[in-house]
Amino acid sequence: MENQFTSDVRTINYADLGLIDYKEAWDLQKKTFDLRKDNKIPDTFYMLEHPHTYTLGRVTDKKNLIGSDEYLKKNKISVYEIDRGGDITYHGPGQIVGYPIISLNDWVNDTHKYLRALEEVIILTCAEYGVIGGRNPKYTGVWIENRKIAAIGIKVSRWITMHGFAFNVNTDLSLFNGIIPCGISDKEVTSLGKETNKAIELFDVKEKLINNFCKVFGYNNTQRVSPDFIEKIGQ
Repeated sequence: MENQFTSDVRTINYADLGLIDYKEAWDLQKKTFDLRKDNKIPDTFYMLEHPHTYTLGRVTDKKNLIGSDEYLKKNKISVYEIDRGGDITYHGPGQIVGYPIISLNDWVNDTHKYLRALEEVIILTCAEYGVIGGRNPKYTGVWIENRKIAAIGIKVSRWITMHGFAFNVNTDLSLFNGIIPCGISDKEVTSLGKETNKAIELFDVKEKLINNFCKVFGYNNTQRVSPDFIEKIGQ
């Protein structure tokens, strides 16, 4: 099928889903993926927060989930084994999760470059708060020296992306104690709030993220849509 969304004007749908259950957001990603694959919608980017959740990627060593059943119950942490790359990570309130569901056919058919571009979006956003982020040649993600501020795990099928990044902003970092984050035992995690020593307005960070995402990926039109826009298609 001819891609009706390929033109000189690159458009991306953007929806802020607020706080949403992990399974609900995962199901929404799958629906969005199918619609994007069939060229029924343009590229779409969700930003959101999850309740306390640990997710295990395809290559996770389950020994990296070190919290006991009692620990999980006490902290009301859900656990999901999912289809993204990467190891185990934590999601929770105060952390901005980004799920870009975009066609790399309209950008670059290169998952390595895609990962580096996602890192660049976070690095540019950190810089707007006076925080110097960078890369670790051994590990995917964004780092402040040896402290990880953002984890990235993706799935790419038919050059359509799923999953994305988890950017610690006002995150309760103590909840990382139930896991070995990303299977890396000798590094710390950090947050934008911790690095700046102040609480950060999440809405402002999301605005900076979507602007930097469009800059890095070359979108010149952002179409803000309601969280339930997928359900309205075809009605």
